[in-house]
Amino acid sequence: MSTNLNELENATVGMTVGVIEVLCLQSFNYWKNMLQQGQPLSLDPRKLYRGVGANCVNMGSCTMIQFAVGGSLKKAVQDKSGRKQLLPYEEMLCGIAAGVISATAGAPLELIMIQQQRKGGSLLSTAASIANPSTIGRGFVGAAIREGLWCCGYLSIPPIVRRNLRESFPDTFDSDNKARIPASLLGGLFACYLTHPADTIKTCMQGDIERQKYGSFLQTAKTVMGESGFTGFYRGATFRYGRMCCAVFMMDYLQVCTSILFVLFDLWWLDLWWLQVFGGCRLLLCFRVRGVM
Repeated sequence: MSTNLNELENATVGMTVGVIEVLCLQSFNYWKNMLQQGQPLSLDPRKLYRGVGANCVNMGSCTMIQFAVGGSLKKAVQDKSGRKQLLPYEEMLCGIAAGVISATAGAPLELIMIQQQRKGGSLLSTAASIANPSTIGRGFVGAAIREGLWCCGYLSIPPIVRRNLRESFPDTFDSDNKARIPASLLGGLFACYLTHPADTIKTCMQGDIERQKYGSFLQTAKTVMGESGFTGFYRGATFRYGRMCCAVFMMDYLQVCTSILFVLFDLWWLDLWWLQVFGGCRLLLCFRVRGVM
């Protein structure tokens, strides 16, 4: 999330980066979810990509919200302090707040995806089956905890680490790309292992909407602890860490690239995209009516 972009541009960067990440790394997400719930794994692409539509909407919308809210919070702190660069704790708090807010959209979408992965079915039929007040908010607490720390891990920690590495070891890390690799590994480690217990509880809750085994957040935590001990909270952590390292690198790199595009080319047309679509459709219709096409 860049302080050089407005909210709409930050949101567009976030949505684009989020969708690219899901399409590349959906299989890691499937394996992680199955392990957390004690379900068998599969290499069948038809199963690996179950729920990918909901996950694209989830990651696109969540990352869009995180970039937009995080960018706005960073700007507000920056304006209030009068400093060009935020302090590390300020950057981290902005990331946490943005992540918690994004969970309001992410939790229901992940519920749809996990139900599709468990039971199959289309996006619309699964959405209809969970569209009731007692089910749609299931797993929200776990999602809010996870997203807050995850957002901090990929939006706040990599820039801080990258900046410190370049300042402290300028000969070794003479470019952002060189510093980005250790920054991504550290950001992914932070985001994965601090958030994984909350993610495991959330996944178990969302896979069991009938509440046959898992009840509330605390009841689910007690069940997992009783079955497997503390290590039970880290089922599927390997797949999640692998995905997160790749995702943090991709997101850190892609957000910089796409942010630079906005700054260099000043994409003012994005603010009026709906007018262009409408105008283009109307022009195409005129051509067809006049026999030009």
